[in-house]
Amino acid sequence: MRQKYTHYSQGPANKLKKLRISVATLLAKALQDTSKGRATAEAGRIEAMGLYAPGGGRKYLNAAERRRYAAAAETMPPSVREFCLLIMWSGCRISEALAVTAAAVDYEAGTVSLLTLKRRRARVVRQVPLPPSFMSDLSAAFGLPERARDPLLASLRLWNWSRSTGWRYVKEVMRRARISGAAAMPKGLRHAFGAAAFQAVPPHLVQRWLGHASLRTTAIYGEVSGDEERLLAERLWRAW
Repeated sequence: MRQKYTHYSQGPANKLKKLRISVATLLAKALQDTSKGRATAEAGRIEAMGLYAPGGGRKYLNAAERRRYAAAAETMPPSVREFCLLIMWSGCRISEALAVTAAAVDYEAGTVSLLTLKRRRARVVRQVPLPPSFMSDLSAAFGLPERARDPLLASLRLWNWSRSTGWRYVKEVMRRARISGAAAMPKGLRHAFGAAAFQAVPPHLVQRWLGHASLRTTAIYGEVSGDEERLLAERLWRAW
């Protein structure tokens, strides 16, 4: 009886141990599948963000198109002109540009602080340097020094527009600049900034300025062709 009782008492414990092992195995497999799924989704997202449309067209403005875009922006009213040029010079998204206040513009440092809206939970704010000439024009168009001294005005948005209104203004400047195809949209300006910056500064700075969480995303801006690819090659030749 004693031996039988011992066998009986160990049976449920063994079953429980096996059950725990099975559950742990299932959880590990589920986590592995989730990680693979996330990796696949991330790879797909990065591929979708690439610099070329499925038909092979560029999704970024080249140097000549950027110059035409800047010239066309000069034909717009001051507030529209500065908005369209801010996106070109900072590589920000439309929603990020619309969130800019006078307090976000540091005239002395020559930077604009942008809230990375795709990472709201983290509240990531990035500072992007801007050309002195553009900073001067932006300051004059909105009276930034005066606004910055007033606590109420400093916190107000410079552009009290909807996202669709900002989109239409950028598209109008694209039309005036005779830019068409996959690049003729606000995202084309962001891609243009990334491609140009990738040729001029270290990748980690491009990552910071664009607000990317991963350097893998920033790496797509090395996929340039034409004049941009030639400039990258010239940098290599100079290094030799």
